[in-house]
Amino acid sequence: MKKGFYNILKANFLINEDAFKNWRFIVFCTVLAIIMIASSHSAERKVHQIARLHEEVLELRSEFLEGRSNLMKIKMESTVTNEMKKIGIGPSDNPPYKLRVKVSE
Repeated sequence: MKKGFYNILKANFLINEDAFKNWRFIVFCTVLAIIMIASSHSAERKVHQIARLHEEVLELRSEFLEGRSNLMKIKMESTVTNEMKKIGIGPSDNPPYKLRVKVSE
């Protein structure tokens, strides 16, 4: 047991006759670890991008709602009347009437 532990610490399994098999396995495990790390970094990057885009969507939605409420206030008849009074134009006292044009044949 003690001898096997010392052999592992000295890395005898990497320098003996059948070490080529061990080196292939170590390289294979290393490549798999690199691929796994790259994949996790890519997934994490996508998660951060999704979170950023979600925040942007919420911000744009709030801007849209604010703009829509401002538009509703501006379109109100009382707001239009007050703005026109500043210019000197007031609401008409007489209701509108239709003009009829007769076409002569």
